[in-house]
Amino acid sequence: MTDTLIHAPPADRTARAHLLDLLTRHGARFRRIEHPPEGRTDVASALRGHPVAQAAKCIVVRVKVTKKSSHYVLAVVPGDRRVDLDRIQELWGARQASFADRATAERLSGCVSGSIVPFTFDPALELVVDPALLEHQEIFFNAADLSLSVALDVRDYLRIAVPRTEAIAENAVALAD
Repeated sequence: MTDTLIHAPPADRTARAHLLDLLTRHGARFRRIEHPPEGRTDVASALRGHPVAQAAKCIVVRVKVTKKSSHYVLAVVPGDRRVDLDRIQELWGARQASFADRATAERLSGCVSGSIVPFTFDPALELVVDPALLEHQEIFFNAADLSLSVALDVRDYLRIAVPRTEAIAENAVALAD
């Protein structure tokens, strides 16, 4: 993992500024997209004008390895799918995998819920991405800000984020809401 990713933004910088600086410093091909504040993946995708499958849905998952030991994973899946908690549990050989509580997710990601970016700036948060998201030329996500998104070239995302890639998504269609 690149050194720039394992450090949280300085206290006087927002996650948004840290992300945009990171992309610029690494010569990433990206576009900024301003839109009305929105954190729901399907609505944000419509505002940005792209298929929901190209949205990077970012969920912080608590992986309980033993009774007393757990860690956190930033699971990134296509916007039209859901995180498969059973698969994450299996991959980490864990006793349980569950969604992190909102406060923990926001603290570890440095972002408010609905604007979590597909990068990890905290060494306590392991990044894993479903390969279906990487089949596109560009991915879209809120840039640690509900009213600003980024369209990022997938090759640059892989080069900068260096994520673990695993099948961790399940089709949302088959699930009852």
